[in-house]
Amino acid sequence: MNQFLKEVLNDLSHSPKTLNSKYFYDGKGDKLFQEIMDCPEYYPTNCEMEIFTERTRDLAITLKNGFNTFDLVEMGAGDATKSSYLLKELMEMKADFTYMPIDISSTMVKHLEDTLPLKIEGLKVEGLNGEYFDMLEKANQISSRKKVVLMLGGNIGNETPENALEFCRKIRSYLQEGDLVLIGFDLKKNPRTILAAYNDAAGFTRDFNLNLLNRINNELGGNFDMEQFEHYPTYDPATGACKSYLVSTTDQKVQISGEAFEFKENEFIYMEISQKYSVEETEEMARSTGFKAVKHFFDHKNWFVDTVWQCV
Repeated sequence: MNQFLKEVLNDLSHSPKTLNSKYFYDGKGDKLFQEIMDCPEYYPTNCEMEIFTERTRDLAITLKNGFNTFDLVEMGAGDATKSSYLLKELMEMKADFTYMPIDISSTMVKHLEDTLPLKIEGLKVEGLNGEYFDMLEKANQISSRKKVVLMLGGNIGNETPENALEFCRKIRSYLQEGDLVLIGFDLKKNPRTILAAYNDAAGFTRDFNLNLLNRINNELGGNFDMEQFEHYPTYDPATGACKSYLVSTTDQKVQISGEAFEFKENEFIYMEISQKYSVEETEEMARSTGFKAVKHFFDHKNWFVDTVWQCV
């Protein structure tokens, strides 16, 4: 039984039912996520892009941190659109570093290895294809140099605060005292602004969530009727938890690879969390996981922060 099927059958057997958001990203899901990032309500991408394009020099100086030589490891590099600005600036500063992009997509890693040295003359790229922590371990095996780890996009928000703490402790366990980590956090702000970002008027976020049901149908022999589920996002300003659900609009039965799942009318599937933080909460997270916050980089609206932590 493949991992996707195994997890889907397990997650839908729970009460409440859940699905893992890491499976949103098939070909159609990738396109829909691009549409979400381009829609006017979705602010995080533009906020962080502003930081990387307008604070590039400060970022480069802070992350170089006086290191003579280091490895710049990016977790979930994707196409490296934002980090490319930092890479160019570091090369212009004559920094001696190797860029190590980690991505689950072997195609994307090869693309970065092939194209980035052509775009940024002299850049050394050592791609790492696999899961984050396996690849952090591999990065340490390849080189014992100082490490600067990037985790952009507010991806830490895809974990509950408890899991985010555990995640940061695990990152710390692969690093040495003095190493740096830059993590992007989406900040608490007007609740309407946040909710609109996950409930865009064009319906891309709705379609993105529903596409996972479509993927289960196509790849796992499911028979979900997308017309019988509604996208329902929530935001709690007290906790900072922005969550997405798919709600069954009727009593129904769904088959997946021969397994049957009953849905009651108004029963929900918990799809994902996008946790928002205050600056103070990010600093406390650093303190409690083996780091100290050394510098914050904000967009001009103070809606997003790229915070630099040092291992202590």
